[in-house]
Amino acid sequence: MEMNAKSDKQTADQTIFTSNQHPPGAIEHSAAVKRAAFGADFAWGVSTAAYQIEGAHDIEGKGASIWDVFSGKKGKVKLNHNGNFACDFFNRYPDDLELMQSLSIPNFRFSLSWPRLLPDGHGRANQAGIDYYNRLIDHCLELGITPWVTLYHWDLPYELEKKGGWANRDIVGWFQEYAALCAKHYGDRVKHWMVLNEPMVFTGAGYFLGVHAPGRIGFKGFVPAVHHATLCQAEGGRVLRDLLPGAEIGTTFSCSHVEPYRPQEKDIKAAIRVDALLNRLFIEPSLGLGYPLQDLKFMRRIEKYILAGDEDKVKFDFDFIGIQNYTREVVKHSFWTPFVQANLVPPKKRGVPQTQMNWEVYPQGIYHILHKYNQYKGIKKLIVTENGAAFADQLLDGEVHDTNRVDFLQRYLHQVLRAKQEGVKVQGYFVWSFVDNFEWAEGYHPRFGLVYIDYETQQRTIKDSGHWYRDFLEGKQKF
Repeated sequence: MEMNAKSDKQTADQTIFTSNQHPPGAIEHSAAVKRAAFGADFAWGVSTAAYQIEGAHDIEGKGASIWDVFSGKKGKVKLNHNGNFACDFFNRYPDDLELMQSLSIPNFRFSLSWPRLLPDGHGRANQAGIDYYNRLIDHCLELGITPWVTLYHWDLPYELEKKGGWANRDIVGWFQEYAALCAKHYGDRVKHWMVLNEPMVFTGAGYFLGVHAPGRIGFKGFVPAVHHATLCQAEGGRVLRDLLPGAEIGTTFSCSHVEPYRPQEKDIKAAIRVDALLNRLFIEPSLGLGYPLQDLKFMRRIEKYILAGDEDKVKFDFDFIGIQNYTREVVKHSFWTPFVQANLVPPKKRGVPQTQMNWEVYPQGIYHILHKYNQYKGIKKLIVTENGAAFADQLLDGEVHDTNRVDFLQRYLHQVLRAKQEGVKVQGYFVWSFVDNFEWAEGYHPRFGLVYIDYETQQRTIKDSGHWYRDFLEGKQKF
């Protein structure tokens, strides 16, 4: 059975390369605005992930995750860092939530650790882990902070990886069990749910490139992992909706505006392929459009894993889609690059501003991405569930003057507002991240937080960006 993207104006034709139509200076807002310009119902918050901040990797019954194992191998993470202690949020969450409250942040997106709740991935539940998230959620609500919960943010139980992980179709049942457990214990208080965090990243980086956990390389694991993650994306949504009919259910995607390096046919076609891989591969099946195989012919091997009925099983009517945008990608044709025949042209080569992650600072990109996803007929609402930047922050005399991050947030927010004013259904914005944290294969070097963490002392220091965000949320600050 074939699940090609249907011949619909929503699919490949939707790839619109617009940077030449709007010179950078032409799309920057000049008028200063306040929070009220976004509307009273616009959701503001910050985002985190369990493995990146919790620590407590082996206490109170928690099982090992693929990141516990991967980061424990020499050379997999820069400077051999790991998330064993991270920000010690597991123990410090009461103080951290009170710090969040002091910054007037009304919504907190965090993930649940699958191996903390189900150490073996399925079967026996860990009561200590269940109790921990009950305390965390209760304290959020006591402080007037609304919890937004992500079911899966990359920390797969290692016991499941030993059985094939995302490449094993059995993960669909394991994930359904996990989702039901979370709904049962937290659904009475949690009203906003996200099923997966960036499936293209955890399948691509973890099962094809091998640079993230579990460190697998090649198509053997990647292709089935893509299909099984797509199934779990929908099945997880159905479990939540069946058990929590009043909840708002979404999922999140990493999205980068893609442009051709040159106005040449080969570069344009290369950009279409990269766009299909990065931005369309997981959203279109959920909308009933199938996989975009017309533009990703090398992915046709996925048909081997598609069983009867899967075309319907991958569909789910999400209440919102989480957009996670940081940069844009500029692409040129490369005959020698396997499969996709495209290379990314790095910001340094193009002489454009970049962050500590070597990502281009390109605020217009979030505007284009919001418009792109808004064109899909089946999407009801968009929420920017991650946006932020890593810079070389320094703690000097008890302060962190991260003016470059303040500028980054302001410029990206201008583009979000511009899209909203043009009719895009964007109704929320979450900064990545609340605190500096373990940044996966990059270790602790990149700092994304509004709050600075001294990892030796665990001392917290609010950065200038945190103070700015507070003032903006309180209506005191314009940008």
